[in-house]
Amino acid sequence: MSSSATARTARRRTLRVAAAALIATAGLTLTACSGSDSTGTKAAATSQATTNQSATSGTDMGMAAAESKAGVTAKGSSPVRTQPLPDGSKAQISKLGEQHYRVKIINRGAVLATLEANGKDTGLDANGMYVVLTLDGQVHAWMGGEHQGPGTFKLAGGWTAKVTKVGELHYRAQIIGHDGVVGTLDANQHDTGGVANGVYIVLSAGGVISSHL
Repeated sequence: MSSSATARTARRRTLRVAAAALIATAGLTLTACSGSDSTGTKAAATSQATTNQSATSGTDMGMAAAESKAGVTAKGSSPVRTQPLPDGSKAQISKLGEQHYRVKIINRGAVLATLEANGKDTGLDANGMYVVLTLDGQVHAWMGGEHQGPGTFKLAGGWTAKVTKVGELHYRAQIIGHDGVVGTLDANQHDTGGVANGVYIVLSAGGVISSHL
């Protein structure tokens, strides 16, 4: 083989080795780039997921806070009005819902008693002051005029009450008019009250009944 042919063969081998080395290097670079891309993609995905989770958590927390605030607003009650009472205290009347009212009897900043009418009238004997709260949020209060049951008693407005003892702290009063019994009050462990044609009546769990026009 001539020296020029030998030289050409040597150059071809050198080029093939260089090309192989270049391909190998390129492959490692691609693998490295692929690994880098994969790591970067995973890191980016993780970062994005964390960001999304944080955003979701923030949204959830915001929604929870809003719902909590809404719940407090919906469930809480603000006074609709105050009204003076005969013993010098005052009634703080709040509307809780349709035909659902609450009255707090307050004296010098202290709550002495709470009365709640939910769908029906109710009443309270507050140490000799009688309070009726109607289902539409009206408060009527007076002092005196009480009778201790059991027994039959004349009430304001021409009514008669027949008070019977049912059990311990449980009294019942039949409200009687010209045509017989028109209604019944049942005080079982709790005072109660009602309205009969403009006459307000309270029956306590201790058997005391009082009425007022």
